Amino acid sequence: MSYLYVKTTPKTVAPKKVLSLRRKKIFASLFLFSGLFLFLSVIFPIVQFQLEYSTKFNQILNPLSSQFYNRSGSVLGDLNTDYTQLSNWFVTDSGVSPETLPTSSLSTYYVSIPKLKIDQAAVIFGSTDLKKSLIQYPKTALPGQFGSPVIFGHSVLPQFFNPKSYITIFSTLYKLKQGDEIFVDYDHIRYKYLVAEMYEVQPTDLSVLEQRFDGRYLTLVTCSPPGTYLRRLIIKAQITDNT
Repeated sequence: MSYLYVKTTPKTVAPKKVLSLRRKKIFASLFLFSGLFLFLSVIFPIVQFQLEYSTKFNQILNPLSSQFYNRSGSVLGDLNTDYTQLSNWFVTDSGVSPETLPTSSLSTYYVSIPKLKIDQAAVIFGSTDLKKSLIQYPKTALPGQFGSPVIFGHSVLPQFFNPKSYITIFSTLYKLKQGDEIFVDYDHIRYKYLVAEMYEVQPTDLSVLEQRFDGRYLTLVTCSPPGTYLRRLIIKAQITDNT
C-alpha cells in the first residue's frame, strides 16, 4: 500500500481581519488608559490635598453630640442627597433651620478674595441654593457687626475651579494662608478682613455657627477635601479697617 502526502500552504489571515484585530486592541488600550487617567485625575488631587494641606489644619475630630451623626453612618453623606442645597448640610433634628432670614434691609452683599481671583461674589441671606450664590447662614451676624457672618460655598475637584461659577467657587479655599485678605461690600461699605485661622471639622459639628461677640469676624465654610463631603474646611478671618 502506498501513501500520497500532499503539502498544503498554511492558512493566512486576511489583511482586513488583521487590521480589524489591531484596531480592536488599540481601542481597548485607549479605553484602558482613558479610564486610568480619569481615575487618577480624581484621586490625585484628593491625595495631594491630604498630604500637603490637610495635615496643616488643626482638625477637630469630635462632633458636638452623637445625635448629629448622619443616619447612614457615613461621613460621605447620602449619595442621593443634593449637597448644593444648604438645607441638606445639617441633619433636620439638630434644631438648626436655614429657613429663617436674619434681620437685614438688604438681601445680597458681595465677597472678594483677591488671592483666589474671586471678585464680587454674591452672598444671599436665607437662600439654600449654592448653585446660584454664596449663602449666609441665618441668625449669624451681619458684616461689620460684632460676631461673625457664616458664609457657605460649594466646591468641586480643584482642577475644575472657576471663580465665576458658584458650583466651583470655593474649590481652592484651602490655598489661603494667615494674613490673606478678604473684602466684604455691604450696605455701601467695604470691610477688610484678614485670615486668622484655618481648620477642619466633622460635617456634623455645628460649632462653626457659634457667635463670638468679643470682636468682628468672618467665617467661610466649604467641603473638604474639595470634591468630597468628608469634612468641612473652616476659614476664620478678623476685621481690620474699612476701605
